[in-house]
Amino acid sequence: MSRQAEPRIASRGYVKVFVWINNSRLLRLAKEGKRLTPWWAALPLSVLILLLSSLPAGLMMLTQWPGGQIVPSAYSALVAGLRALLLLLSAFGGVILLVWLWTGLYEKRAFYTLGFERKDALRQYGLGLLTGCLMFAGAVLLMAVPGFLASDTSGPGSQGWVALGGVLVIFPGWMVQGAAEEVLMRGWLMPSLGARYRPWAGIVISSVFFAVMHSLNPNLSLLALLNLLLYGLFAALYALRAGSLWGICALHAAWNWTQGNIFGLEVSGSGVGGGMVLNLMEAGPDWFTGGAFGPEGGLAVTLVLVAGILAVLLWKRPEGNTVESTQSGL
Repeated sequence: MSRQAEPRIASRGYVKVFVWINNSRLLRLAKEGKRLTPWWAALPLSVLILLLSSLPAGLMMLTQWPGGQIVPSAYSALVAGLRALLLLLSAFGGVILLVWLWTGLYEKRAFYTLGFERKDALRQYGLGLLTGCLMFAGAVLLMAVPGFLASDTSGPGSQGWVALGGVLVIFPGWMVQGAAEEVLMRGWLMPSLGARYRPWAGIVISSVFFAVMHSLNPNLSLLALLNLLLYGLFAALYALRAGSLWGICALHAAWNWTQGNIFGLEVSGSGVGGGMVLNLMEAGPDWFTGGAFGPEGGLAVTLVLVAGILAVLLWKRPEGNTVESTQSGL
């Protein structure tokens, strides 16, 4: 779809601020294959991909450390970080591989069409890392100002500078985990459905599926489910606005790493290994801090995500996002 088609799109009832969604580079890339996966196959296939990719991690979880714990506190943060790294790699690496195989064998398109073109990749990834760290730090600030956070001094060997090795070694695991979820949701599912049907169908279905995918996490609440849905919407709009997956993959990884290994908070209801720079705990009302689910279950993160969505909508459209490109991909 060309730039000249924008007035016609707007005349059909689209609000002008959303016109860029229809012209996103991600949708164009999805159309480079010979066929697009229909919704009735895409959704069960997404579930199958998640189940198959989780098998190696499930087998690894059966290998218990002495005392029956996966990562006992007696082990150093570095050793705990290495084990957590292996768990993340084994649980999520298969997602990227399976999506690549499906798009290559069935849809007949290259891996870069999932949003991994080389042009501007480093800048977008770096911006995503910075944005993810700042967004979660913003949620922490919202909780800290009214005094809803406290410091936990238990486990001195797993926090502070002595734990820096574990904090750093686990980061590649978060990179793979963040990329895997984004490849499945915003790299394949959303653009495929959006290009085959309507862009908003891809956005809504992928966002709902993302929330449902996390619905089995422990200590889930209604507000946590809403935040998961809001994150799915934010990530979809971010990826479409950038016309690339590099930035949102980095943002996702940085958000989880900052949450779990910088501030020591629960990540979507689950604890993480690898140690932490700070060891914070919620000390305010659950509706604001998220309680046992972690900040992603509280109003502080809701406010950050809403602000993020508004920022993406006001984001100036990148020049290369809505025009045809002959650049090569990875």
